[in-house]
Amino acid sequence: MSGQNYKNHSRYIFQWHILTGAAVIAVVIGSIINVVNSAKENIYSASLLVAVSLILASIFWYSRQFALRAQDRAIRAEENFRHFILTGKPLDKQLRMGQIIALRFASDEEFPLLAQKAVNEGLNGREIKKAIKSWRPDYHRA
Repeated sequence: MSGQNYKNHSRYIFQWHILTGAAVIAVVIGSIINVVNSAKENIYSASLLVAVSLILASIFWYSRQFALRAQDRAIRAEENFRHFILTGKPLDKQLRMGQIIALRFASDEEFPLLAQKAVNEGLNGREIKKAIKSWRPDYHRA
C-alpha cells in the first residue's frame, strides 16, 4: 500500500456507497411509482411499501451518520489530547469539527502551528489538508 496523502486519503466502499445507495434510491422511486400506478384496492399495500422504502433510506443514511459522529467525537478528544501533549494547552475552542478532523493528518511538528493558523485565517478542512507538508496517515476512519 502506498503512503496516504491528500489525493488518496478519501475512501469509498463501492458496495456501500454506490451499489447499496443506488439500490435504496431505486427501491424508493419504484415504490412511489407503484403507489401512483396502483389500483384503488391496492393503495394500502402500495403505501406500506413506500413507508418501508423510506425507512430503509433513513437506515441507510443514519447508519453512516451515526458512525461518523461517534468517530468525530473520538477524533476531537484524540486531537485535543495530542495538542495538550505537544503544547501544554488544549485546542482553541474556535476550531470547528471539520478543521479538527483535517488537522489529524498533520505531523506533530506541524500540528500546533497549523491549528493556530486555522483559527487565525479561518482555514477550512480542505485548505488545512493542502497546507500539510508531512502527512500523518489515518487508515482507520470508517
